[in-house]
Parts: sequence; structure tokens; C-alpha cells
Amino acid sequence: MSLIEYKKAGLRYETLETFEAGVELTGVEVKALRKKMGSLDGARVVVRGGEAFISGMTIPPYQAANTPKGYDPERARRLLLTKREIAELAGADAKKGLTLVPLSMYNAHRLIKAKIAIVRGKGKADKREDLKKREAAREAERALKGNR
Repeated sequence: MSLIEYKKAGLRYETLETFEAGVELTGVEVKALRKKMGSLDGARVVVRGGEAFISGMTIPPYQAANTPKGYDPERARRLLLTKREIAELAGADAKKGLTLVPLSMYNAHRLIKAKIAIVRGKGKADKREDLKKREAAREAERALKGNR
């Protein structure tokens, strides 16, 4: 079950490879995510010092009155990945034109996981082509519905 998603990722980027990662969160952040509070818009995955972090993700306080002092809703959150996966992400991040983006946060039993992807940015022509394909598929579906 998806908690929050980066909905415009499919329009802005071409997904090359996806990974599943655990996320190091505080209890307040877990509660907020389970209430579907939060945003992945503008979030990126950064690899530093042999560790991967999500930066730019916003998780507002679950209850403003009970939030610990000094709580930063946009702090970098560590991703829990294997060394091999971190090395692969670091290699992709070093290549020109590739970016690491979180696609969604979801429940996996009692844990909260992040789906992250290696992506390549789309140009305007690619975006227009995708929109035309989507519209053509929608019209074909309408035509099939009308024939029943």
C-alpha cells in the first residue's frame, strides 16, 4: 500500500532501474507517513561517504504540539541498502544525465520502504509523445466501451 508518491516522476523522467530501500525514520515521522502526510516533490537521493540519503523529502509533524524541539521536516533521511546497491547508485549518480529519485514510500508489513529509481530526464518532445500515447489509449478504451 503506497503512502506517498512522486506523481510527476513518470512525466518528467524515464525510469531505467528501480530499487527497494528501508528508510531510517523517527516515530513521529512514521505516524505522519501512515496518515499519508508528506511530499516527495523535488526529493533526490544523494550518495555520500558510502551511505545513501533522501534529501528534499518533506514530512510535516504528526501533531504540532507534541513534536520534539528542533524537528526539521526536510532533514536528510538515511536509506538502508546493501554495499553493492550503494556502489551501483554511486556509479549511476556519477554518470552524466542520470539522477536518483525516490518514486514512492510504502508499507511492507510493519516496515516503511522507499522505492527509488535511476532515471534520465525527458525532453519536451518525449513528454509530448507520452501524452499523445496516453490520449490515444484512452480514446481506444472509450471506443471499446461504447461497442459493448
